[in-house]
Amino acid sequence: MKTLVIGASTNKERYSYKAIHNLVDKSHQVVAIGAQKGIAFDVPIETERIAFQGIDTVTLYVNAKVQSEYYDYILSLHPRRVIFNPGTENPEFYAILKENKISYEVACTLVMLATNQF
Repeated sequence: MKTLVIGASTNKERYSYKAIHNLVDKSHQVVAIGAQKGIAFDVPIETERIAFQGIDTVTLYVNAKVQSEYYDYILSLHPRRVIFNPGTENPEFYAILKENKISYEVACTLVMLATNQF
């Protein structure tokens, strides 16, 4: 399973950074997109919308306004699910995902990983 983190950061205090760390620790394949290029736990953070293959899960760390710029991109990846972490709730995008038969969860990736629900 490959997970795409959108809103990735090299800042150790950011939840996206902690999510990358925990995903890597639990042997998940991780790819990442952020506002700035960098590396987090050997995962390159890209700034371009790369056509990654085999994305199972997209986990969001950007607000609803920023998400709108990613709608078409995320749909093009055909993920199985999208996770809306706290602060990223977006009913408009929920409807678009549902329409495209992509499941979504309003949850915390860190909690899901810690409780083996990821």
